[in-house]
Amino acid sequence: MSLIGKTIAVLMGGPGSEREISLVSAQSVGTALRSLDGVNVVVVDVKDSHFELPEGTDLAFNVIHGTFGEDGVLQEILEAKGVPYTGAGIAASRLAFDKIDSKIRFIEHSVPSPAYELWDMVSVMPVMGFPCVVKPPREGSSVGVHIVQNAEGMAKAKEDVAKYCDRALVEQLVIGKELTVGILGDQALPIVHICPNSGFYDINNKYPWLNNAGGTDYICPADLPDDVTKSVQDAALIAHRSLGIEVYSRADVLLDADNRPWVLEVNTIPGMTESSLLPKGAQAAGIDFVQLCQKIAETSLQTKR
Repeated sequence: MSLIGKTIAVLMGGPGSEREISLVSAQSVGTALRSLDGVNVVVVDVKDSHFELPEGTDLAFNVIHGTFGEDGVLQEILEAKGVPYTGAGIAASRLAFDKIDSKIRFIEHSVPSPAYELWDMVSVMPVMGFPCVVKPPREGSSVGVHIVQNAEGMAKAKEDVAKYCDRALVEQLVIGKELTVGILGDQALPIVHICPNSGFYDINNKYPWLNNAGGTDYICPADLPDDVTKSVQDAALIAHRSLGIEVYSRADVLLDADNRPWVLEVNTIPGMTESSLLPKGAQAAGIDFVQLCQKIAETSLQTKR
């Protein structure tokens, strides 16, 4: 479906913890869409549910990461307004955003994913023991994620995770290469190998400009044997489909020492600056940033809600 003559509202910000990241993504998307002939682009700063869209909006391009934008809340508001929007629908957004619900779905669909348990953080330590990974089930960008080696580390993780929720997802720690796979339509894009300068791919290493800390190198396409590349991309596609996600997503995968992929989560509103991970994979597939934004918009308009 052509975008010529369409008014696109790029939604940015949001009330969640990833607001600053969203503002950067949205400016990049807005610039890309404005470069297309015949497209009217308006950037809208969304601070809560009481936001106004430009009159005659044909499509809301959602670039609000995390809470509110990625968890089905914004999608429900837009459907009530009768405005088409980019990316996953209400049900898929809710499912993918909740790490516990998506973990259950992964198991149902034989998606390889680390062993897990739920921890209410009230009294006893998790049964799994150490080392393990502790994370709040409904936050993005590795907010509140801790790799825990001992009881002291667990106490610190509990204190941090309690800021976001009253129970935590505890996962088996998988040591290996950090990879991510963009999904565009039914296509798995080239794999990005994420190489943090230190530690794991936390919010500081993802966005060093936020806190003047961390940093990461990226290799795309990842230097992997063909059969391993296929197994990682297949795992990402199965995870994407198991959650019923429409249009596009980005799956985070760990590759262990035996070259087995383990899916951690699927992001329905991944970062969208020109240097973000989904655009890196698209670029390696011959899809530049403007084309990527255009394809997301066009495919979303064709998707029935």
